[in-house]
Amino acid sequence: MTKKQTIIFLCIVVPVIALLIVGVVLTDGLYMGGETLDETMQNAVLHENDKISILGLEVNPALVSAYLVTVLLLLFAAIVRIFVIPRFRLIPGKFQLLLEQAVGMFDGMSRSYSPHRNGFLGAYIFAAGAYIFFGTLFELAGVPVVTASGGSVALPAPLSDINGAIMMGCLSYLVILSGGILSNGFRGVGRTLKEFSLPISMSFRLFGALLSGMLVTELVYSYLMLSIVLPVFVGVMFTLLHAVVQTYVLTMLTALFYGEVCEPPVRKEKRYKRKKHQIQTEV
Repeated sequence: MTKKQTIIFLCIVVPVIALLIVGVVLTDGLYMGGETLDETMQNAVLHENDKISILGLEVNPALVSAYLVTVLLLLFAAIVRIFVIPRFRLIPGKFQLLLEQAVGMFDGMSRSYSPHRNGFLGAYIFAAGAYIFFGTLFELAGVPVVTASGGSVALPAPLSDINGAIMMGCLSYLVILSGGILSNGFRGVGRTLKEFSLPISMSFRLFGALLSGMLVTELVYSYLMLSIVLPVFVGVMFTLLHAVVQTYVLTMLTALFYGEVCEPPVRKEKRYKRKKHQIQTEV
């Protein structure tokens, strides 16, 4: 950077920073008159003061986020299936390569952790991973809605609500249970029920990780010296980190436990090996 460019840069950046500081100081009284940090944390968990009225029923804003994310993902999948996939070429373009890499990653994970039964597993962890990833990034859009009390709130991530996180954990557990039943019958049920704490750990891991990002951002906002530019950076980075980490953790755990309950009994494998060895010996 030349000396002239440095001077121009400083002439632009310094006034912007000065205006931000002046704006924060002038609006500090307005900010402090809103919710306290304790109220913000309580609303983030219980959503008592920011419920949304739908057909006369007051629901958590995360439920609206879940519906929107689901509709957008289904619409995107339908568009890709109808208009994009029929035009796939032998030499893939950028978007085709991106889709193939995503599908190949989850398909490879399902084959690696569950070699005996992985057809439905690959489809499920791909769908669950897409929902967690894009659902977490959805809060960056900051879609505003009117609450039942007449206020305004930005729609959060669907899994930042404890109910949504519990349902995702229970759904993954049911998928694991179904795989065990289809592969090993009642023995598969016994294998799955031994991991009775799995849906609880999955649910609270999702909920705690997504909630922590929002709480850290609110803590940064609560201090005047940190509430200028840093919250934007912290919020975006925490959201991206949680989207990637939680997508990988839940899909990996689901594939791992699914593969364990679908593994055939050791006795059958030993009998198969003995029978195969006898046939080879006779030949």
